[in-house]
Amino acid sequence: MGKIFFIDVTNRDGVQTARLSLSKLQKTMINMYLNDFGVFQSEFGFPTTKHETNYLRANLELAAMGVLKPIRLSGWIRATTEDVEKTFDMVPEIEYLNLSISTSQQMIQGKFKGRKSRVDVLEQMAEAVQMAKKLGARAIGVNAEDASRTDIDFLIEFAREAKAAGGDRFRYCDTLGYDDPFSIYESVAKIADEAAQPVEIHCHGDLGMAVANSIAGAKAAVDAGQDAYINTTLNGIGERAGNADLLSCILALLKSKGFANKYKLGRPIKLNRAYKLAKYASLAFGVPIPISQPGVGENAFAHASGIHADGVLKDPENYELYNFEELGRGEPELVETGRMICSGEYTGISGFSHIMGKMEVSFANASEARKILELVRYANVEAQVPLTKDELHFIAKYPAIIKRLLTLTPLD
Repeated sequence: MGKIFFIDVTNRDGVQTARLSLSKLQKTMINMYLNDFGVFQSEFGFPTTKHETNYLRANLELAAMGVLKPIRLSGWIRATTEDVEKTFDMVPEIEYLNLSISTSQQMIQGKFKGRKSRVDVLEQMAEAVQMAKKLGARAIGVNAEDASRTDIDFLIEFAREAKAAGGDRFRYCDTLGYDDPFSIYESVAKIADEAAQPVEIHCHGDLGMAVANSIAGAKAAVDAGQDAYINTTLNGIGERAGNADLLSCILALLKSKGFANKYKLGRPIKLNRAYKLAKYASLAFGVPIPISQPGVGENAFAHASGIHADGVLKDPENYELYNFEELGRGEPELVETGRMICSGEYTGISGFSHIMGKMEVSFANASEARKILELVRYANVEAQVPLTKDELHFIAKYPAIIKRLLTLTPLD
């Protein structure tokens, strides 16, 4: 039986959400948390975008150091030979890529305006995949944008051509959230069977079915004897109505009637990290966790009805499918109501020393402390929010990496 893996795309798709963004340090921290959580791969950015270069290379350096392991760090690019060549020129250390091109007739006509045919799409994709392999890509996902509105026979042909060119996985993109659990199961099962390769499932929530569709698509691939890779974002943040939420998908696989103990995960998940991860994403994006968010919302374990309260006090399993402690919840959250010293872009050495001392972080001498403080100031300038304890620890531990993350090279 195939296994189910998670590829989180928060640092690629999530940051494309209108009116939202992340600093390079925040993106790096998300990669660190995802790695610890058990996510197989982070789609960590755009290797052909100049302002991403230092961040991408710094994260790949962390991977080479063994800090970001075993998570894979994959870049997203268009399926063109030009993008592939530019990728390896700008980020030569990169090993994992996802190449994307539109496949639906709507996109071919509406985006390409008659400049491309289906044959052109296949040829362009194959050439790009071959070039990526030639330049050193270890694994390549090949994305069919708007797959849910693409003729199934053409999708199968596309997946076969991608595999023949050297692609490792086919990504089925429900770009507009058009599928339902029944239609995506049928499509993915047919592709996985007839193209004989693993399938990535990438779903959006325009009709509110991103999680359900992701689970159904993964089931289809595994039922057809292939591995499945579910694309997710933290707290479901993504373009328009969002993407499939990482934790919701995991809970569905681990706890639901049709999946629990029946389907295997490719990497073990540390479920007790879930609450911390969701809280960090909320802080970084500046978007509150919805009150009814599965597992991590404020009301996920709240009971007001007399019958429910009585039942859950007698036995939590009466009204809870899983325990809040499994998700890393239950500890009191302390809020400072008196004197508080925060890090900021204008923090001085006295306040900084106080903050780090409370965290039991010491420095060899005053010179080292001032160098770290300067990095903290720059990180605050970029993030425009007070830094978290984990971020401050990271800066103190990896100052050379932080310097690269905070360095943006202006255009010539």
